[in-house]
Amino acid sequence: MSLTREQIASIAALARLELTPAEIPVYQQTLSRIVDFIGALERAPTADVAPMAHPLPGLSQRLRPDVVTEVDRHEAYQSNAPQVAASLYLVPKVIE
Repeated sequence: MSLTREQIASIAALARLELTPAEIPVYQQTLSRIVDFIGALERAPTADVAPMAHPLPGLSQRLRPDVVTEVDRHEAYQSNAPQVAASLYLVPKVIE
């Protein structure tokens, strides 16, 4: 699929890019190749492919144990706050 100059200009405007007339053909060619590649990927037969949790069979992601390593300093932090109510920090209203 070949993108038109108008489509490239529209994409550039959405991306807040200011393209010169000389740059438009370069982007037109490059983005058209990307869109063509995505079209080729969409045509790939994936109906019989099972989802994988890991790209290499028999391996899994190593995770660290979920243990608490920090001390609870909640009260120390709240003692420094200007206003606290029900363990929540109170802030002044900014918007009317």
